[in-house]
Amino acid sequence: MWVTSSTNQVLKPNAIALGNFDGIHRGHQQVLQPILHYVNHITDRDIPTPTLVSFNPHPQEFFTGVTKKLLTPLPEKIQQLERLGIQQLVLLPFDNTFAQFPPQEFVAKILVEQLQVSFISVGEDFRFGHQRAGTAKDLKAIASQFGVEVSIASLETTPKNNHEKQIRISSSHLRTALQKGDIPLANRLLGRAYSLTGKVVQGTRLGSKIGFPTANLQIPPNKFLPKRGVYLVRVTPTQNWGVMNVGCRPTVDGQTTTVEVHLLDWYKNLYGKTLTASLYRFMRPEQKFSSLEALKATIAEDCQLARTLFQSNFTNNSTY
Repeated sequence: MWVTSSTNQVLKPNAIALGNFDGIHRGHQQVLQPILHYVNHITDRDIPTPTLVSFNPHPQEFFTGVTKKLLTPLPEKIQQLERLGIQQLVLLPFDNTFAQFPPQEFVAKILVEQLQVSFISVGEDFRFGHQRAGTAKDLKAIASQFGVEVSIASLETTPKNNHEKQIRISSSHLRTALQKGDIPLANRLLGRAYSLTGKVVQGTRLGSKIGFPTANLQIPPNKFLPKRGVYLVRVTPTQNWGVMNVGCRPTVDGQTTTVEVHLLDWYKNLYGKTLTASLYRFMRPEQKFSSLEALKATIAEDCQLARTLFQSNFTNNSTY
């Protein structure tokens, strides 16, 4: 994938999806599909590059001054976009000058003149230009003046629970589901399992001392973490199921949040390896135990529950 923040270095011409796309969830994927379809059916002129045009920093961060934890930090976002067939990511610098662009000028100067766009896809709720004055319908009307087609994707929904109540697929609902430990809902919103990726680094070796060695994952500091507690996870590239703890280890007075995975039926050294833990179930909240023996007994119960869960419910790895 070609990644750039300079419009002078952009591959042209372009078929673009516009938006921030944190998470690359099922709603985002519906916005990306039209540009891939458009590119695949071009036969009479230069084939445009399927491109995601986003903003850095996130406009919300720029206006509030508050840094957002990301569902998909940049390396992860690139990986997911490549998997879907996107070939270019353009991160437009969002500053005071950019924030002042009226909708008409944004389309004419940025999209048409600098990016040489031939096709645009956005979500139904897309807003752009000074004070978010432009709507998706405005974009379609303005772009048509330049002979550029705009596809507007409808908002996607998914069942929230067993009662089939529908919930809109959005990054905010995804964050809420993760904060509550509702992993089945989070994974339905994503269309895949939410995952944490990190290099295995040296920890306190407490797990080894009590008979349950763990891989201590160095997670990117801007990665959005789920609710503190214990999770059933599938770990790659080892292809093992495991039990993951997200928390500060209150039993031993831990001061910082750590992500540690105990891989079931794994006995090899993992230091220095990069692992991805895909979340499938929240098993229990973080808790402080009266002794290491009590902690050890509960971890043993966690491992047994994990085996029961994946053997009965997750023989098919795509089950959410």
